[in-house]
Amino acid sequence: MKIHREGYTTIIFSIVMLIMLNIATYSFINKELVKYIVYIVSMLMLIFIVLFFRYPLLDVESKSYNILSPADGKVVTIEEVFVDEFLNEKRIQVSIFMSPLNVHINRAPIGGVIKYVKYHPGKYLVAWHPKSSTENERTSILIENKEYNFSIFVRQIAGAVARRIVYYANEGDEIKQGSEIGFIKFGSRVDLLLPLGTKILVEINEKVKGGITNIGIIENC
Repeated sequence: MKIHREGYTTIIFSIVMLIMLNIATYSFINKELVKYIVYIVSMLMLIFIVLFFRYPLLDVESKSYNILSPADGKVVTIEEVFVDEFLNEKRIQVSIFMSPLNVHINRAPIGGVIKYVKYHPGKYLVAWHPKSSTENERTSILIENKEYNFSIFVRQIAGAVARRIVYYANEGDEIKQGSEIGFIKFGSRVDLLLPLGTKILVEINEKVKGGITNIGIIENC
């Protein structure tokens, strides 16, 4: 199993801290039952942290007019909204909630050129809160597909647990569909803001896989 580079520091720090905890437990705790509980909980915590940063290798089947899921998780919102940041137009918002058990790599839903990137400091409302899209800490990324003349607006949103957004996109970069655009640590949400008229292929509460599940299709392509 491959580990994502964002996890190296966290995993090493966790190993050191858990070793210190277990040494202290062995040295100062006399009750055997307590020792075994600490050892077992420590092992489970380490397994969870390692699995959180797992890096599945994907063979993305690229189709320019298909919109792939940017993340693993569950669809929690499908609605029409007005986007007042950069676009100033109506879009279809599809929001995906990532639990701590999901892979937290964020992928490009389409191939194209990065036209806009902006980081916004903000609050840490729970990721499913309606105002988390506009009030939480977040990163906005606009990807333009010139072949079919459409764009997708992506928001990485920090939640109550996830408080570190990492993004790799820079304005002017040309990216492939399914390539990494970022990572969010420990639970969060990703919004897709799609052109009106996009044929949506998912439903509320449906589980999706980043770089695999088709979220929608740009019709007339």
